[in-house]
Amino acid sequence: MSDLAALIRPGDGLIWGQACAEPQTLVELLVSQRAALGGVQCFVGSSYSGILKPEHADHLRLSSYCGTGTNRMLADRGALELVPAPYSQLGALIREGKIRCDVLLLQVSPANARGEYSLGLAADYLVPALDMCRTLLVEVNAQVPWTHSERLLTDADFDLRIESDRAPARPRARPPSELELAIARNAVPFIPQGAVLEFGIGTLPEAVCSLLLHHQGLRVHSGTVGDGVVELAHRGVVGRVDAAMLIGSAKLFDFARDNAQVRLRSSEYTHGAAVLAKQPRFVALNSAVEVDFTGQANGELAAGSYIGAVGGALDFVRAANQCPGGVSLLLLPADRVVQKLGGPVSVPRSEAGVIVTEKGAADLRGCSLRERERRMRAISGSS
Repeated sequence: MSDLAALIRPGDGLIWGQACAEPQTLVELLVSQRAALGGVQCFVGSSYSGILKPEHADHLRLSSYCGTGTNRMLADRGALELVPAPYSQLGALIREGKIRCDVLLLQVSPANARGEYSLGLAADYLVPALDMCRTLLVEVNAQVPWTHSERLLTDADFDLRIESDRAPARPRARPPSELELAIARNAVPFIPQGAVLEFGIGTLPEAVCSLLLHHQGLRVHSGTVGDGVVELAHRGVVGRVDAAMLIGSAKLFDFARDNAQVRLRSSEYTHGAAVLAKQPRFVALNSAVEVDFTGQANGELAAGSYIGAVGGALDFVRAANQCPGGVSLLLLPADRVVQKLGGPVSVPRSEAGVIVTEKGAADLRGCSLRERERRMRAISGSS
């Protein structure tokens, strides 16, 4: 078994791949040896593996930008510190050392014929982390596809390499419900032909994908993409896909394997304002915990529990609002339209676009506060 204490120093800052890109074997090794490391800081991102437990905060100082997946349990137990930063700032925070990355833990694909390892399932803030880390620990997972990621690695880059053959961590999948499909049907009329699409995390964006089979000339520029883009790409509805990470099943991973149509890019690219400003007919598809009658949204806190994030929603919403022919669509059930938010404002009312529920769509662009309330009540659970 590898001795991590020979590579990790007391007080080091650690970052590792998130969601499907989590290097599970390396994280298990870290947890098992944590007492010998002298106390380290870990920035963990979203997590679906459930490897980290509240009791591991005895020697690991855990932080994240989100409460997604199993992070919610850690936050509820006081074992996770939240960093409420928009996704577009994470790269800069890492480069400036405000989020430290002395040691980076990566899950990568097996090497190609040229000896190049791909980042596999995520590039996001791992690209700036690669530039900043002193030590690189790598898990080569035989089940991870070789993808066209922004950064490729060779054996010379690794300070430690281990092999694994295990299914990537992923959220529990389920088909869209009738409610979610009803919401999606009300969103589709706002998506023009030839649009560039951004998808937030969750089943609602997947439901929208299933209803776009008759569109043409679509492209994807997003923080995440899921299984829903696969059928659209196979049918020629979607062309190029630029994303920071893949969150889905083996169906998505097989589609992305050595597929030049899919490019995994740094979050500095996918969420960068200058890049987003160049996307024509940009449509941002996101959800929220709740939205009030003025159009401001809470995407972070539900019933006192931190379940979401500031994330990239605001970055994409602003881009969609400023793009000619673009639109921000915020999708949620009607019973989450409320008079007063129960959590922080993640998207301000000044950036409100079109709010969509199963009862219809409220286009708030250019509306007064009084008119906004009238339109929001019409699509709310209390209408």
